[in-house]
Amino acid sequence: MMSKFLKAVGLLAATTALGACVSFGGAEPPPSLLALSPDQKLSAGAVRSGPQAGSLVVALPAAPQKLNTIRVPVQTTGTGIAYLKDAVWVDKPARLFQDLLSETIAATNNRLVLTATEAGGNAQTYITGELVNFGLDGPSLTVTVTYDAVKMVTDKPVEKKRFQASEKVFAAEPNPVGEGLNRAANKVAAEVAEWVG
Repeated sequence: MMSKFLKAVGLLAATTALGACVSFGGAEPPPSLLALSPDQKLSAGAVRSGPQAGSLVVALPAAPQKLNTIRVPVQTTGTGIAYLKDAVWVDKPARLFQDLLSETIAATNNRLVLTATEAGGNAQTYITGELVNFGLDGPSLTVTVTYDAVKMVTDKPVEKKRFQASEKVFAAEPNPVGEGLNRAANKVAAEVAEWVG
């Protein structure tokens, strides 16, 4: 009898300890996490090769403070911002967009895309910039992705261009907003890939 009681207490203590380790910042964890999925993907086993000096690096974009979080910002008024209830990204939007853009450029343009560490400062092309918008306009139920891209190519002038895509969503809820942002992000990534060449 005593051993069953001790086992039950031990199980309860272990469950409590695990619950204390996992936190999503609120009383209840969100039902699911949002992620970006590239429309253009490298196939399994795809090989890209070439000189390190001819490679391309997609840098982590800068982002305003409203995007420096795993929450989804909602523009409620001209100056008011809230965060969409239960909508949580698996990572910060800038990191997700960087990964999406790298995959899209590599798959679309047959380019050797490396990380900054892999390139070791020897890449021919660097793509950087700022992720200006990545959220929902509440009154119009429109999600918008805005990326100010900067292209730096060895021995060529620096170029800067704004890319933007918007999608209507049917509700201010995590799934439709996440899907809308994924579509808009893929449109922007495809346009950037075409621009980069």
